[in-house]
Amino acid sequence: MLVIKVIMLSVVLMALAFVGLAVQTLFKKGGKFPNTHIGSNKYMKAKGVTCAQTFDKMEQAKARKELRFKQLSLQKSDSK
Repeated sequence: MLVIKVIMLSVVLMALAFVGLAVQTLFKKGGKFPNTHIGSNKYMKAKGVTCAQTFDKMEQAKARKELRFKQLSLQKSDSK
């Protein structure tokens, strides 16, 4: 019986926490969930910090550019 009371108490506390978060979001000006992604944080951008996915995309683009540069060849022109 004690286990059921503890489980019910934890369910009620979790429900209160979710309701509190929902109320904060609904009554907050703008009513949007906060965007916690690193890439959209202006302070992180100012310091040059990016997320792993963005960093990976930048490195792949850099590698493709280097590969294209290595494949360039000089052609001899026929000048008379």
